[in-house]
Amino acid sequence: MGENASFWESLIYAHPTCTSWKQEAEGSIYHLASIFFVVGFMGGSGFFGLLYVFSLLGLGFLCSSIWAWLDVCAADIFSWNFVLFTICFVQFIYVTYQVRSVAFDREFQELYSALFQPLGISLTVYRKIVLCCDAEVVTLEKEHCYAMQGKTPIDKLSLLVSGRIRVTVDGEFLHYIFPLQFLDSPEWDSLRPTEEGIFQVTLTAETDCRYVAWRRKKLYLLFAKHRFISRLFSILIGSDIAEKLYALNDRVHVGQGFRYDIRLPNFYHVALPEPPPVLPPPRPHRLQRGSPRRPPAAPANCGSFLAPS
Repeated sequence: MGENASFWESLIYAHPTCTSWKQEAEGSIYHLASIFFVVGFMGGSGFFGLLYVFSLLGLGFLCSSIWAWLDVCAADIFSWNFVLFTICFVQFIYVTYQVRSVAFDREFQELYSALFQPLGISLTVYRKIVLCCDAEVVTLEKEHCYAMQGKTPIDKLSLLVSGRIRVTVDGEFLHYIFPLQFLDSPEWDSLRPTEEGIFQVTLTAETDCRYVAWRRKKLYLLFAKHRFISRLFSILIGSDIAEKLYALNDRVHVGQGFRYDIRLPNFYHVALPEPPPVLPPPRPHRLQRGSPRRPPAAPANCGSFLAPS
């Protein structure tokens, strides 16, 4: 303990204390460097936040290097500040390259602007989602089937980019699928990751369609690595299923008065009007002996029961 105390005492008290302070202020370059440091540390997160931070910190270290070279004339101060300026400059170039490399095709850019950007999803997260589908948009020609009832396995999750899909079951129309809606969200939600299933509906393209498809196993691996993306897709799929339920609400009345989507077996809507409640028949009034067949007259003071209290 004595050795440690002597070490700290020598570290603190070995240097001479300042008996007199400089009366004149440092040059403008030193103060400019300090301003760059203060403003630079107010930067945010994300790619553009990093560009903001590294650019201003780099300018601050550059000004400190100039100040050390011209005013202080200290080689060590100049060297350290110039090294830090070089590191910030290299980081700025690296982040700029990453921002430029996050570029998508027109359809993926429109998809990001319409669906993911309003939810506050960054380009880095969106890039992981796009790479999971191999950055590929699939074309489905008119009157071609995306899935056939009882035949097509459920092995992917698809999002419609353009066109319109018709959903039918046993030849009966259920609803349409429009752009920015999932093609198979009910099937995806009905199965666990280890389960397999087959479509119970037929999906047919009414026009030339374009969609993005994520393979089921590959998407689950992405969910395991990034829980944020898993929660994001859970919200999107839940909202999509709700929209399909509302679309079915106008199509439920056929035949016997009800129909339900086989993909959503827990949902059905009875369209027939509810029958009026069956009331028990009125009990006949007891006739007094010798009186005519009519109910007895109400007592004279019955109004007291009806009068408000």
